[in-house]
Amino acid sequence: MIKAQVLAGGRGKGRFSSGLQGGVQLTRRLEEVERLAGLMLGHCLRTAQTGPEGVLVQQVMVAEARDLQHEAYLAIVLDRAAGGPVLVGSPQGGVDIESVAAHSPDLILSEVVSDIESGPSDEQLERLARHMRLDGSDSIFRETIAQMKLLYGLFRQSDALQIEVNPLGLTPQGQVLAFDAKLSFDDNASFRQPTIYGNQAEAGASSSSSSSSAREQVAASHNLNYIALDGSIGFLVNGAGLAMATMDLLALHGGRPANFLDVGGGAQPAQIAAAFGLLCDDPQVHAILVNIFGGIVRCDLIAEGILQAVKERNNMRIPPLVIRLAGTNEAQGRERLLTSYPGSVQIISDLEDAARQAVSQSTLHSERRLKA
Repeated sequence: MIKAQVLAGGRGKGRFSSGLQGGVQLTRRLEEVERLAGLMLGHCLRTAQTGPEGVLVQQVMVAEARDLQHEAYLAIVLDRAAGGPVLVGSPQGGVDIESVAAHSPDLILSEVVSDIESGPSDEQLERLARHMRLDGSDSIFRETIAQMKLLYGLFRQSDALQIEVNPLGLTPQGQVLAFDAKLSFDDNASFRQPTIYGNQAEAGASSSSSSSSAREQVAASHNLNYIALDGSIGFLVNGAGLAMATMDLLALHGGRPANFLDVGGGAQPAQIAAAFGLLCDDPQVHAILVNIFGGIVRCDLIAEGILQAVKERNNMRIPPLVIRLAGTNEAQGRERLLTSYPGSVQIISDLEDAARQAVSQSTLHSERRLKA
């Protein structure tokens, strides 16, 4: 097996800029390994999770292929409704679990772990193993339960939020193996997991292929919540709920956000400068909407950070700015921007009007580019 190593799911259904279909390839000929790796390395892989630009592949993994007699699905996740870990099993592995849930919900069995310390009971694991049809013999049954216990131990020890094994497979030789897996971890516990978070940083650096993923890493270094999207309006807010409402309003008025950017409630001017700089440096951003409700964060500090970012960029591109400031020191923040922002700036009190104007500015910019 030759597998592209990128921080995105859906590799198997992805497509490379080289024309190769699929980021996971199987071959029985040694000479094909070099050819397939060549069609992956240095090329962008586009999947449902990467966006249209794809992600540059800088590493591939070559692993021994194993035959599968049966594919099952197993996940351990933290569930808010259950108030703790839940084990989810299905006899139908190797496919999207969402499709199984939609078309055959009876194939999914969930077991709630009542005590996170002691973990699932033997009775729960036995029910899951039978449901997943990994009980063809006593040895297979015992091995499946042993694997589930090991996976739960990993879940606990690594402060994981999710361990998804798809497929948990049975080989013709009777081995139960985790053929593929996806893991996510609790960032709040990163101080307890230096090995994991160190490896994640290295993986992120090795796969920072596109300008969007590079921006995401810059944002992470400043403790900013940033996700690159495919629209043309960059926006900056303080609060995830406010960000979602802003995105909805942009969409309502025909606009598409270029990012999700939440600076949080206690952002300082240096963080604001870094955040605003990310938007200015994104070539697909045609206009910027800043929407701030100044409760903890002061509006004059927001203005200070924006002006700092502009100053650091000298004569670089400064997109039109639409800004809504409400709350602590909003008058001071407005005054600073009106007198010092070097580009087009509109300060609007009503959020819906601000969203409408940001869409208008983005559209005007696009029209000018087409005429040029």
